[in-house]
Amino acid sequence: MKAIIAEKPSVAREIASLLGATKKKEGYLTGNGYLVTWAFGHLVGLGMSEDYGISGFEKASLPILPNPFLLTVRKVKKDKGYIADTGALKQLKVIEQIFNRCNSIIVATDAGREGELIFRYIYEYLKCNKPFERLWISSLTEKAIKQGFNNLKSGSDFDGLYQAAQGRSRADWLVGINASQALSIVAGNGIYSLGRVQTPTLTLICKRYLENKKFSIQKYWQIKLLHNREFIDFKSLSIKKWEDKKLAEDTLTSIQKNGNVATITSVENKKVTEQAPLLFDLTGLQKEANKKLNLSADETLNIAQSLYEKKFITYPRTGSKYIPEDVWAEIPNLVRALQDRETCKQALLKMKWGRFNKRIVNDLRVTDHHGLLITEKIPSALSAKETAIYDMIAFRLLEALSGACTKEITDITLEALHYDFALKGCKILEPGWRSIKGYFSDEDTDPVQDLPELKKGDEIKINEATVLEKTTNAPVLYTEAGLLSAMESAGKQIENREERKALQNIGIGTPATRASIIETLFSRNYIQRGKKFLVPTEKGLQVYELVKDKKIADVAMTAEWELALQKIENNETDAGPFQKEMEKYASSITNELLQTSITLNNLPKLVCPKCKSHQLIIRDKIVKCPDEVCNWVQFRNVCGIQISIVDIESLITKGKTSLIKGMKSKSGKKFDGYIVLNKDYKTSFEFEKSKGYKK
Repeated sequence: MKAIIAEKPSVAREIASLLGATKKKEGYLTGNGYLVTWAFGHLVGLGMSEDYGISGFEKASLPILPNPFLLTVRKVKKDKGYIADTGALKQLKVIEQIFNRCNSIIVATDAGREGELIFRYIYEYLKCNKPFERLWISSLTEKAIKQGFNNLKSGSDFDGLYQAAQGRSRADWLVGINASQALSIVAGNGIYSLGRVQTPTLTLICKRYLENKKFSIQKYWQIKLLHNREFIDFKSLSIKKWEDKKLAEDTLTSIQKNGNVATITSVENKKVTEQAPLLFDLTGLQKEANKKLNLSADETLNIAQSLYEKKFITYPRTGSKYIPEDVWAEIPNLVRALQDRETCKQALLKMKWGRFNKRIVNDLRVTDHHGLLITEKIPSALSAKETAIYDMIAFRLLEALSGACTKEITDITLEALHYDFALKGCKILEPGWRSIKGYFSDEDTDPVQDLPELKKGDEIKINEATVLEKTTNAPVLYTEAGLLSAMESAGKQIENREERKALQNIGIGTPATRASIIETLFSRNYIQRGKKFLVPTEKGLQVYELVKDKKIADVAMTAEWELALQKIENNETDAGPFQKEMEKYASSITNELLQTSITLNNLPKLVCPKCKSHQLIIRDKIVKCPDEVCNWVQFRNVCGIQISIVDIESLITKGKTSLIKGMKSKSGKKFDGYIVLNKDYKTSFEFEKSKGYKK
């Protein structure tokens, strides 16, 4: 008998159906010589500090450096502690029985770092020693699965992948557990969470936010001229920027008095070639979906995973934008398949058959998986968001296969009353890949503006002139797309030239983990969404101020670790030295944090409004009276809004907060209101034009 273990029940059922293992049992399927079972993601993980006999947060216990690391069944929170997940225990028992019955195992968990770790931790926890092979596929179509089973790989071929996954897992444990406990002990005010990747990511967000807030916006003025020649309207803008509005207006008046004409002083034409974009990797898809659809990175990943499991796209957790040579032969069939999709029919008319652009083919640039592709199975009924993401991937394929877009850019300078003005024209010569969607410019390129025939020395009339008021731009806050770009290109931000060169293509986190890192910052209440932008909370800024100069916030160091993990995965280096380095690092940051002197934002000392005899405990999520008899409590998250310390102080001392905007009712409608403290010490809402109602 052969055992097959998949990552999810849905994938297990797909494989079992193809292999004829159709007999359903509790936790597995059987038939035709196969026992097909599944995990539910990570059933087994690294033990918690309690598993090493360390309960609570004690300075004397730090740093905690397990040797050996213990594996435990997945745990869930209950009351103030953690207990083993009953569902995980039950399925693990099924897997153990199947492993005992089989002669060998076929690993069919997701073909990537985390998928490998899911299986290996189960295998190690159960002390299994049965031989195993690896099913390595990039899509769940019947064709791909059959090809995968015909080309099963030796389990040992993926030892490097496992060691990298294990190294990442242990590094995150060592840094996360020790740094979080150290900061929480020193703060003495609730539980704080730090992490190997989450803290440098928080640093990026906070740093940009503070740069934005501290930026002093300056006004300036420019003169805009409107012209018309050969029935074409065009405009030019003064190169000079005036800091005084009156001087700009006086200049404008002088230009008008001087004949209202401008003379062309130079004309430069240049041809620009815009190469077709490459295929999406996961981060690229997440950035595009955030820009165009305002979807979070996590939402995009979940939608892409759903499309993958429905066999409509290839494996989404990829870090490559290329395909290998052997996949190129399948590309024409994928394009033909899109003829059945209504949204793609117009775009397909613009494809140049027999002349597909082969720029996406590069064996050396394909990592575990190739760039995102559709499959030959074309969807007919999807949700609105699934449709949008699917079409994004399909249109990107068509764009990637199209030719370059060529433009003629014309730069013109002209002079009016000794002041220089500039204008730019952009003419499409060959639309190429931009014809697929019909967008010939975007925010990163020059807008298309046709110009009449103009040459040096020509005098052109000024039909209209205006003074424009402008402002200098503050560093823009991060959207999720912007943050993903910053995480992806973290190596480029390194000041040391040699380090930057070595790490130029290395980011922090991986395409597969960046979404979960961002979600972790939300769940820790370190960041929140302000419209489209990510902004730190009070707690997030507190943590940043405490760690910004510490090693744990160092983006460059985190990028270096990603490089080390890649080398372990590629069998270029051993995992042992990496773990030793991480232990040394964890000890160093623990000691660094324990020596930190913390004053947490000078939290106000507030007396309980109910018993009037105890000082309130102010936490991240609640404000409460320490007296169990009194038991007064106020939650800080009200209708989706985190109540600030200033408003908490106002509520306790004045009985009313300031106007809080953007709260959400149960029906999802937004409203503004005051939170007021009633005579019975309970809170209710009060509105500017209506009476309050109880919470």
